[in-house]
Amino acid sequence: MSHSYRPMVTPEHAERIRRWHERAYEAAKAEAASEQTFTYLGRTLVVPPEVQPITGMSHLLGEAVLAEVRADDRVLDMGTGCGVNAVLAASTATRVLAVDINPVAVEAARRNAELNGVADRVEVRQSDVFADVHGEFDLIVFDPPFRWFAPRDLLETATTDPDYRAMTTFFHQARRHLTSAGRMLIFFGSSGDLPYLRHLIDQQGFATEVVAQQELARDGWSVGYFTFRLT
Repeated sequence: MSHSYRPMVTPEHAERIRRWHERAYEAAKAEAASEQTFTYLGRTLVVPPEVQPITGMSHLLGEAVLAEVRADDRVLDMGTGCGVNAVLAASTATRVLAVDINPVAVEAARRNAELNGVADRVEVRQSDVFADVHGEFDLIVFDPPFRWFAPRDLLETATTDPDYRAMTTFFHQARRHLTSAGRMLIFFGSSGDLPYLRHLIDQQGFATEVVAQQELARDGWSVGYFTFRLT
């Protein structure tokens, strides 16, 4: 599926996002020089250097997952990273599929499912969006890359999605992978092109509610982070 993406934020805001991304990327590279272990929402997660670490905002999605998931849900964790939301979902649901395009993330997610005693509930698979995902799910969780730039390395694939190809593909295909009463939890922030995300949601006719949000001051500008529940 081809699409041409044009930023829906102002040029000034796009430039601010680019500048902030550069600083965040340099900091992440320095921080992720070695394996990190996080204690998060009662779980222990080991994150290798080329995988997105747990951040100060992660709980906005993680707590929403814990509140939303039901025992009989079939859950898909799209772009699972270290497997964090798959592990959280598997504390309640017995059928969780976690996918990521990053092979290092796939291994990390498997390891974290084992570490947290839910390996029998979580299947981890390498997939470019829905390429290797089949069937329907009751709950889909997605924490997409916020930036529309091209990644320079494996670590940066967690935060960049060239021209939002993956995010656009996700929204164009998501409905066919949702049960009739299915729900989605999407995490995003204004340090990405939030108007474009809203455009994709509206285009596909999803009803949206904000179930968690937090504002942070970053370099003199206010950044909002949101967990959206889509039906």
